[in-house]
Amino acid sequence: MGSRPDRTPEGTAPVAASQPLTLAAMLFAVSMTFIDQTIVSIAAPDIIRELGLSAVGMQWVVNAYLLSLAAFFALGGRLADVLGHKRMMLIGTLTFVIASALCGAVPSGGAAEAWLICFRAVQGLGAALMFPAALAVVVEVFPVERRGRALALFFGVAGGLTAIGPILGGWLTSWTWRAIFWVNVPVAVVAVVLTVLAGIRNSPRREPVDWTGAVLVAVGMGLSVLGLQQAAAWGWGSWATWLCILSGLVVLVVFGAVELRTEHPLIKLRVFADRAFAADNAVLFFAMIAFVPVFFFASVYAQVALDQSPNEAGLYLLVFFAGFAPGSQIGGRMLDRRGARPPMLLGTAVSAVGFALWASKITDLSLGAQWPYIVLAGAGIGLLLTPASTDAVNRSIDASYGEVTGITQTVRNYSASLGLAVLGTVLLHSTARNVQSTLEANGVPVDAAHGVADTVTQGITGHGAGGQAPGGVGPALLDAIREDFAEANGPVLYGMAAALAVAFGCALLHPGTRVTADAAPAVDVAVTREGGGPA
Repeated sequence: MGSRPDRTPEGTAPVAASQPLTLAAMLFAVSMTFIDQTIVSIAAPDIIRELGLSAVGMQWVVNAYLLSLAAFFALGGRLADVLGHKRMMLIGTLTFVIASALCGAVPSGGAAEAWLICFRAVQGLGAALMFPAALAVVVEVFPVERRGRALALFFGVAGGLTAIGPILGGWLTSWTWRAIFWVNVPVAVVAVVLTVLAGIRNSPRREPVDWTGAVLVAVGMGLSVLGLQQAAAWGWGSWATWLCILSGLVVLVVFGAVELRTEHPLIKLRVFADRAFAADNAVLFFAMIAFVPVFFFASVYAQVALDQSPNEAGLYLLVFFAGFAPGSQIGGRMLDRRGARPPMLLGTAVSAVGFALWASKITDLSLGAQWPYIVLAGAGIGLLLTPASTDAVNRSIDASYGEVTGITQTVRNYSASLGLAVLGTVLLHSTARNVQSTLEANGVPVDAAHGVADTVTQGITGHGAGGQAPGGVGPALLDAIREDFAEANGPVLYGMAAALAVAFGCALLHPGTRVTADAAPAVDVAVTREGGGPA
């Protein structure tokens, strides 16, 4: 299956690699990709005003990054194994930062919209090349018995940076919106310097790349994610929505059939024969329906229902990470001691309860009434995320860490897109119904009530003024509209709780086996069992 990375007989990392410097380097690299998922939305009004972008064009500036990220993750993971993890991390970082600089240098005029969308897509490609390689570097440098704690820090810090995006974006935008892209340049320089100082070895494999599979998975993921992204704008009854989603799924089925007959496939699908690997990915799929979309929904909720500024909304999101950060550390230590099954079971249960209790308090327009349950929800996600991700990577065939990371990240991105599309539709319909009913009950004509409800939903989808409550109504009705919107968030949070309850069921299917040697392939993995049975 290709040459193995150089290792000591005990399976530990090469002695030349500094573990602290390696972890710091990879954190600096991936921090850019996490921050960029949320930072651009904050600067959207300033970008539209200066460059004259349309609202739809601005939405594509945001979507292009996420769409490219989803389409190329699998290829990025495979290239990381074939060309070497260190090399692909550096290539991905340089691609990302050059695209970032070009985004910040977008010229005014008619070409601005196409320029920005194009280089945002290149940013997504760079992130897709960088992230699997960076995670694979960490996995390769840290031995199995210390990997849980290392990746707990990796995912904990990286995940927390998603919430920093709105705060950093608001601060940088007060200077110039272009700074939200230029800030990546010094961060990338630090990442590259630390990578060189860490002494990380590059371990390429002499294997061909399955370009047919790469094209198929990129097209399949791209089409289906595009359909999910555009469902709110096009409508679920639109033929374009379903054409994209169903065509993408058909192409992904064809991809699977082709991979099973390919000597050197882009993704070794037999890794799913490992019951633990399949369970890990199922847990990640359902958990990510809640974890990634919660940033969007909580940010809009804070701005509309609580009447907070974007910066204040970022602080609201940090409450979630007050639970996530310690939960992630505890989950990593539980993984090292007892395997992935216990923290996944505990995490899915705690987060399901946390989201359900949060939903029950969502109409109390006060952070003081909600924060214990927000922290609980974050703690549960933190508990399960590192164990599920790390256990899946540990079970890679022939130490194909980049490839397996590409699989898990593709699963996570697809799930997040699905969660945003479905739960976003629930939020829009509930909000429109609630607002229109309230206005009509207060004597507002049907057409006017429908117009205000439409204004609110446009703000939520990004086609309106950017998530703020509408003007043109009295203070009393404005408060009622905020309450209506808050109430509409309840079904969304209950939906997240339900997804995590399903994730709990998937965690029950995990056999409880533990990977105890780096060199073991996924299907024939050498394992131990706690007390002779499943953990």
